[in-house]
Amino acid sequence: MDYILEMKDIYYAYHNMEGETKALEHISFAIKEGEFIAIVGPSGCGKSTLLHLIAGLLEPEKGLIKLNGRYLRDSSTSIGYMLQKDELLEWRTVYHNVLLGLEIQHMMTAKAKAKARELLGAYGLEHFADSKPSELSGGMRQRAALIRTLVLEPDILLLDEPFSALDYQTRLNVGDDIGQIIRKEKKTAILVTHDLSEAISLADRILVLSDRPATIRQTVNIVFETPHLTPLERRNAPEFKNYFNLIWKELNPDE
Repeated sequence: MDYILEMKDIYYAYHNMEGETKALEHISFAIKEGEFIAIVGPSGCGKSTLLHLIAGLLEPEKGLIKLNGRYLRDSSTSIGYMLQKDELLEWRTVYHNVLLGLEIQHMMTAKAKAKARELLGAYGLEHFADSKPSELSGGMRQRAALIRTLVLEPDILLLDEPFSALDYQTRLNVGDDIGQIIRKEKKTAILVTHDLSEAISLADRILVLSDRPATIRQTVNIVFETPHLTPLERRNAPEFKNYFNLIWKELNPDE
């Protein structure tokens, strides 16, 4: 089977003057194109470190990473990264914020600019294209940040706690919006989150990490009897509670 991403026996440790801090050990998993994977685990266990390795911002001390069958350093697979904060520039309009990545990567073609307009229209921001980010709600800002990433047409989306700065109600609605957008665009996505409910509502599969140095304690396949539920609809499905309890017990074995 062909995988868009393969991680094989990954080790990583941080080094400073005081010594070594092991972050990841024996991390192995693979993702098929179009899958949505969530990664959960205790605070500080190395979830974001794992995303940094996939993005090529860090190099593993041991193990290999392949994208579409090629080693990471040799791969042309495009990776988009969505951070905890939207990082929109307040002096630029929403439309020109969406174009920022295209400008930086010298991809400002007429086709790309038309794609940006198309995405703004498809996801409810067309009438705010000439507004400044300060005029948008928190949810709209996150949608704009996602569109800025999608317009680059990444093969893999890395989502590092992208909803954590939002209040609870907004977080639910934005998670629902962005989850549906990612499904509609048929993107492969990897989400790091502390929120088990968020992971279950969005993902096809959840990797449960241990305390640092992190290993994969369990992989949970998320299947609902009713197919094609939205993230909000999943939260009301009967299977949701069972998945939550299963993962909670895996993360808290002593309770």
